[in-house]
Amino acid sequence: MLAFTVFGSFWLEIFLKTSVLRRWKRALLSILPVSTLFLIWDAYAIAQGHWFFDRNRILGIYGPFNIPLEEFLFFIIVPMAAILTIEGVTTVKPHLREKEFGKDEDQ
Repeated sequence: MLAFTVFGSFWLEIFLKTSVLRRWKRALLSILPVSTLFLIWDAYAIAQGHWFFDRNRILGIYGPFNIPLEEFLFFIIVPMAAILTIEGVTTVKPHLREKEFGKDEDQ
């Protein structure tokens, strides 16, 4: 599913030139605080036995707090896909950006 998410949205960077990946620090500053909170929540849920991952559906690579690699990737790839999608839409339809965020100062 992560691969489908990547292929479904990361092409926007190339074809629509959204420049999200070029501004990777900005993207990470948006993604990491929220992802960290969700990973803490995951770690707690796993430790309490409320949450688990089917060992037949994961690679078997675990990071800190017994969280699978796929879960770490999920919290990076899915928000990045959302940012790319929003940037893609507002690149094609700039009036939506102006309506939401105001007129761009560079214009």
